[in-house]
Amino acid sequence: MFKKISLSILDFLLFSNLFIAICAVAQGMTTYHFLRIPADQYVLAFIFFATIGLYNFSMLLAKPKKPEDSPYKRVRWIFSHHRMIITITLISLLCLIPLGLLYLSIESKLLMGFTGLVAIGYNIPFLRLNDQNIGLRNIPGIKLFLIAMVWAVSCVLLPIIELQHTKLLNITPSDTLLLVFKRFLFIAAITIPFDIRDLFQDKMYSLKTIPVMLGEKKAYIFCQFLLLGYLLLLLLFKQATYSDIAAIVLNLGITGWLIFRSNIKKNEYYYFLYLDGTMLLQWILLVLFSYLG
Repeated sequence: MFKKISLSILDFLLFSNLFIAICAVAQGMTTYHFLRIPADQYVLAFIFFATIGLYNFSMLLAKPKKPEDSPYKRVRWIFSHHRMIITITLISLLCLIPLGLLYLSIESKLLMGFTGLVAIGYNIPFLRLNDQNIGLRNIPGIKLFLIAMVWAVSCVLLPIIELQHTKLLNITPSDTLLLVFKRFLFIAAITIPFDIRDLFQDKMYSLKTIPVMLGEKKAYIFCQFLLLGYLLLLLLFKQATYSDIAAIVLNLGITGWLIFRSNIKKNEYYYFLYLDGTMLLQWILLVLFSYLG
């Protein structure tokens, strides 16, 4: 009975996208940690609700003809709780209105508006190519770039813009680029295993993802290079302390190991809990090591 209840709670957290939203907040907290500035609760709330809203909206848009027959438990769960997911999505999107209007600067509003359009365009088939309607995800090689870009902009650039607007931060353009591109590499690295898992399905739908173009083995190696690039960029960031570097080295080691262990046969919990969870783990380790250091 306990196991069944625990699994039901876990399914709700993972498949309603509450957990990934918590991970997004952790990534926002990571940015504030590196900047040595207290976190803005309104920016974090915006990131939280935007993540839930966009992820759920994308899933609802991508509804298959027979979701109950899907090989993925996540898809079956979402559409067996269809009304609840719609309710959570609407509540999240409604929460964004006062947060965006009252607490974000005009620069952030424009940035998040553009980012939101890109995220929505990821699934909506608004482009015409070879007599087919396609979304941005169908453009060869762009899927990974879009996902990593949206995360880096939301969790790094948004906090920086808000801090600069309130005069609480004076950061050079080069340091800003370092933080943004560093996060881009990390998100890209943990996203590729999801594409490896969907390798056969993506080939079927002619999606030119990194694993489709490079092959499974080279895609795994590519992930490790992305993580290495993340570490090298961190070393260039002047405000990074020895405890920060130690925490990130441990986080990247765990992440790299999880990536190598991931394969098509792993269940969905491995991806949505462990791999996505490395974003939350990163912030936890940074805080823990800062106290120990």
